[in-house]
Amino acid sequence: MKVWGRLAALTLAAGMASSAYAAFPERPIRLVVPFGAGGITDIVARQVGKGMGDALGQGIVIENRPGAGGVIAAQMAATAPADGYTIFMGTVGTQVVNPLIYSKLSYDADKFAPVGMVSGSPYVLAVRAGLPAASFSEFVAYAKANPARLNFGSAGNASSPHLGLELLKLTAGLDIVHVPFKSGSEAVNAAIGEQVDVVMDASPVIMPHVASGKLRALVVAADKRLPSAPAVPASPEVGDAQLQISSWNAFFAPAGTPPEVLAALSAALQKTLASAALKERLAAQGTQLYTGTPDEYQRFIAAEKAKWAQIVKRANIKMD
Repeated sequence: MKVWGRLAALTLAAGMASSAYAAFPERPIRLVVPFGAGGITDIVARQVGKGMGDALGQGIVIENRPGAGGVIAAQMAATAPADGYTIFMGTVGTQVVNPLIYSKLSYDADKFAPVGMVSGSPYVLAVRAGLPAASFSEFVAYAKANPARLNFGSAGNASSPHLGLELLKLTAGLDIVHVPFKSGSEAVNAAIGEQVDVVMDASPVIMPHVASGKLRALVVAADKRLPSAPAVPASPEVGDAQLQISSWNAFFAPAGTPPEVLAALSAALQKTLASAALKERLAAQGTQLYTGTPDEYQRFIAAEKAKWAQIVKRANIKMD
């Protein structure tokens, strides 16, 4: 009888816990973004967040927490209550790169509960307008004929553009000098001003300057061309199929978030990502929406970790 009594109590407790989340969400949800307002990550967060809020029947409030390569935002999200009212927009930097380059981190990237993949913006390799290279093959030939003479601007040491440079150096066998800046916009402006020769960043950042003639796009670092940049060849077309990098992101909740809450968040996210209007709007900016379950995210993240661990090791990138 005592055993049955304990089982009944456990069953009752489980039922009460489940019913406690039956009305989720009952108030607005906070979405922590690791970059400042106005960038492509923030733009995607706001548009996807709006759709999720509509699906859930509650508003999603964006909270921008830039700094330290995403560490500030990730730590805030990791230590938030695990009740579903804080979600985090993780990136390749917060979930893959930071654990590889820091010996100590204030958060554990593997302990977040994945809600689902969100989007990705493939990177575009571009050169200053005055560089004598009209194509990727001409650029490679010029760089090999002038080792250590070309320089590459990035958003800083261990930033995604920096990793893109290291990937390019390895896949194409080039010797190019890295010049770190404080932000991606500074690096792009330096290329426009012809202070650096080469720059790589997400397509929405690069392509407006290509359209104005201030930069020359050589290749999209993806397996196929972008609808927003149909004239720019993809990496397999130029003979460098391994040159693939994108500014991807995914939504997470703090570890320990109840499965019922995660399911509700994931369902709202998938409904939002299925919107044809949203897909079209973001595709025009060079951003692709990723639909997929948390399990599919785990397979994706495993491949990303293997890829960038090799690049970080070979390039000997460390931040402490």
